[in-house]
Amino acid sequence: MRYASLFWEYIKNYAKTRLTYRADFWIEVISDLLFQGMNLIFILIVFQHTPTLGGWSQLEVVFVYGFFMIPYGVFSTFFSIWNFSERYIVKGEMDRVLTRPAHSLFQVLFENVDPQSLIGSFVGAGIMAYCWSQMGLPFEIVDLLILLLFVFGAVLIYAGIYTALSAISFYSDAPTGIVPLMYNIQNYGRYPVNIYNKMIRFVLTWLLPFAFVGVIPASYFLEKKTDDLSQLAMLTPVVGIVFFSLGLAIWNHGVKKYRGAGS
Repeated sequence: MRYASLFWEYIKNYAKTRLTYRADFWIEVISDLLFQGMNLIFILIVFQHTPTLGGWSQLEVVFVYGFFMIPYGVFSTFFSIWNFSERYIVKGEMDRVLTRPAHSLFQVLFENVDPQSLIGSFVGAGIMAYCWSQMGLPFEIVDLLILLLFVFGAVLIYAGIYTALSAISFYSDAPTGIVPLMYNIQNYGRYPVNIYNKMIRFVLTWLLPFAFVGVIPASYFLEKKTDDLSQLAMLTPVVGIVFFSLGLAIWNHGVKKYRGAGS
């Protein structure tokens, strides 16, 4: 309850800021939608040259992309820490955070909350709903509950990986360039993993499990049997908890090693 109260206070401060700079808010929303639209157009262009992609139809791949957008939008809303190294380590704001009686990670996350990113999640849900109806997939209430469980697990996977990457800054305040690289790797999770070779498939499934933020959980609803993806889908929340726990452990260890920005 204490952290929920703190979160509400941060949201109110965010709202006050955005009411002052409303144009910036809508510019960010439109730019994000345009970016997601370009990714969708790319998929459609690919299917202009091939009827299937690794045995997956156009509607199925677009369905996967729709799912991919939902957890990514939630993650971007509550874990927007792309500039952690520059803001909190290089500029010394981490010193301020550590003087307050609340967990450092939660403070950093609350200060960088980005609610407009949730619009991408709603767009992704709309894409899924459209493909769902076009493919005539059966729908039951339990499917909605399972979808929420998969989204929760996928968000935790994102959070664990990027929390760990941000924690690297505690050991070195120099820009590592790892985050942009990881951002590019995560996009592989929105395509069928069976189109990649065995090594890449293994990496995307177990080492950097971005397949669990897109194609694997989506395959459960598509009832795809390729490489038993639909059977792996139920592991999504488990993988999420494991990776978030690792990311949080690395963060806590990094905070203990942190010695301040100096003067």
